[in-house]
Parts: sequence; structure tokens; C-alpha cells
Amino acid sequence: MSLRMILALSLFVVSFILISTEKINKTLVAIIAAMLFISMGLIDQQEAFYHVDWNVIFLLIGMMIIVGITKNTGLFQYIAIWTAKAVKGDPVKILIALAMITAVLSAMLDNVTTILIITPVSILIAVELGISPAPFVISNAIASNIGGTATLIGDPPNIMIGSAVGLSFMDFLVTLGPVVLLTLLALSLLIFLFFRKQLQVSKQRRGRIMEFNEALSIKNKPLLIKSLSVLSLVFIGFLLHELTGIEPATVSLFGAAVLMLISGAEAGEEFFHEVEWTTIFFFIGLFVLVGTLEELGIIEMLAGRVMSLTRGDVAVTSIVVIWMSGVLSALVDNIPYVATMIPLVENMGETMGAVAVMPIWWSLALGSCFGGNGSLIGASANVVGAGISARSGYKISFLQFTKYGVVVTFVSLLISTAYIYLFVL
Repeated sequence: MSLRMILALSLFVVSFILISTEKINKTLVAIIAAMLFISMGLIDQQEAFYHVDWNVIFLLIGMMIIVGITKNTGLFQYIAIWTAKAVKGDPVKILIALAMITAVLSAMLDNVTTILIITPVSILIAVELGISPAPFVISNAIASNIGGTATLIGDPPNIMIGSAVGLSFMDFLVTLGPVVLLTLLALSLLIFLFFRKQLQVSKQRRGRIMEFNEALSIKNKPLLIKSLSVLSLVFIGFLLHELTGIEPATVSLFGAAVLMLISGAEAGEEFFHEVEWTTIFFFIGLFVLVGTLEELGIIEMLAGRVMSLTRGDVAVTSIVVIWMSGVLSALVDNIPYVATMIPLVENMGETMGAVAVMPIWWSLALGSCFGGNGSLIGASANVVGAGISARSGYKISFLQFTKYGVVVTFVSLLISTAYIYLFVL
């Protein structure tokens, strides 16, 4: 290994640790490290920017704008309150129902956005019931990571994998939808076993929930109609990707631009505030870091090591990737982990063949998304949910989240292993 390779790998490992521990803002770490790589001559600036996956960047920006505008209509609060009333204020049923709704919304939008929307309403419902919001916050975060696994746009690792391999919205839905449904059924049972004793409330408390008027949640009906119309067209665009050849990023940005236009062009600048620019720049920095390792041949070397350990057996490699991804994604943020793994699997594909490595891609998606439930820091949705809860006065500790998340992750990975072995390989 050359001096340049050692230097790049050392800087990358330090950056990875800093990003995972979040002692310093992860976006700043990614950008500073990326600029250091360029400044030190480890990669040329033009090559560095070439490695930024703009399909991922623009897909995220478009969806952030669309969801941000839709959020202002009050639609998601309406859904949560309506659900709580539909199950007659029964806290266990509310908990499971909200978790399932969170999973579905995470598949259609993205898991972090869904958590930002659902968590405050869940806390309000828990407070009105006179119980701790912790079971709601934890269950919603876990469900969001599982539900987001089903589609191209549900979880950032899927967006990255889909863009790298050229997988469509339907590819994800058809291949991973069944295993996600099985895992959600298992989650429902686990939620019941975990929290049923903590959710005992009086009839009067249930009555308070029944007094909520969900209709008051809708703040802007004309905007709601426009938002739902555009969202529907965007999803149709995603589904028809293979037929039209139009990339998801183009569909997403076009939908965002149309929705901004019909929602009030004079407020256009305001709509751009809905974009989480820190997340966007985090991705850009991350792509440069991983691109540098790829250019220096480090990824190729690591791929060779993995191939030698598994002897090029697709079944063994797929199962190893599921469990390795599950464990590592529980310990570190799954986004930088997947960014590192993508060129590694691509390199395997050059040796084994693009079709032969497809089960490995699906294993990476399942392991990294499901593994994010393994600890509080495993996925962005977990951190965001816990942060909202803490700001509302209900702190959720690392251990409190993790003792439930580890069990769910273990069960999820078992289901994933059986599914990949029986139906994908």
C-alpha cells in the first residue's frame, strides 16, 4: 500500500469515526475532509466532483421541497389523529397503528421526513393519554426504517444503491416489498410484547383522544389538493421509469418546481427553505471521500479481500453482507457505510458479473436499512425522533432505545436472510 493510500485511508477512518459519533457536526466533517483530500492532491478537483452522484442529490432536493410544502397543509396530523380515534383511543392499538402508518409514509416519502411529521403528534397523543411518549417515539423510528426499506426513495441508502445500479422504484417495491411486509408483521407482535404493560390508561383518558377534531388539522385545503395531485403524478413518474426512461431525480425536481409554481410563485424563495441543506452537503462531501478511495485503488483492494474470504460464492457473500451491514449500521450511521460499500460491490460485479451480484445489492439494502434500528445512532430517523422527544421534555437514552432496537434488528436480519436465500438467490 502506497503512502498516498495510507494517508487517504487514515483520514477517511478518522472522518468516519467523527461522523458516526457526531461529536462534531457531520456535514462539516465530510466537507472539510473532502476539501483536504483535494488540497493534499489525493484527488483532482474535477475527478472529485465527478464522483458526486447528482441523481441522489437532486432526487433528495425535489422530494424535500414537495414533502415540505405538503407538510404545511396539516395532512399528516389529520392522518395521525384520525387513526387514534379509529381505534377508540386504545393505546396499544394506537401505538401499532401509528407505527404501521409511519412505515407506509416512510416508503412513500422518506423516513426522516416522516419522523419529523409523526413524532410531535404521537407525543401529543401520549401526553393526552397520560403515558410516556417513549414507546411511540421508539416504535415510530423503528417502523420508519423498516418501511423505508421497501422503496427507492424511502431511505437514503436505497437512493444511493438505486442510483449506482440503475434500479427503479418498481424494482425495489417488487423485490423488497414482501420482506418488508413480513418484517412489519413481526414488528407489530414485538411492539405488543415490548410495551403492552406500559400502556394501561383509564376510560377518561381515552375519552380525551375521542374529543380531538382531526378536521381542524387541515390548514390549507386548496394547497392540500395541489400537493396530493403533484405527489400522485410524481409517484406515477417513478413507477413508469422503465417505460419512459426519465430518471427519478428529474421526476422529483419537475414535481417540486410545478408544486412551487402552483402554490404561489411569489413564495418561491420560502419553499427552498424546506430543503435540508446540511444533509445535501453531507452527501456531497461523502461522495468525494469515497470517490477518492476508489480512485486510489483502495476499494478494489478491499473487494479483493472480501472475494478471497467468501471464495466468490454469491450465496455466502450475500448472507455475510446482510449480517455485516446489519451490525455495522447499528454502530455507525448507515449512510457513510453504504457509500463505502457501493464501489466495493461494483468492483465485485466486474469479476462476478452484474447479474450475479444482484442478490448482494439487495442484501446491502436490507442489512443497512434494517441494521439502522440496532442502536440510537444507527439511522438518522432514530436521532431525529429522539431529538424531538428530548426537546418536548421526554429524553430517550441510548440504552432505552437500543434494548428494543437490537431485538427488532436481530429478527429483521433473520427474516432477511431466509428471504434472500429462498427467493432471491
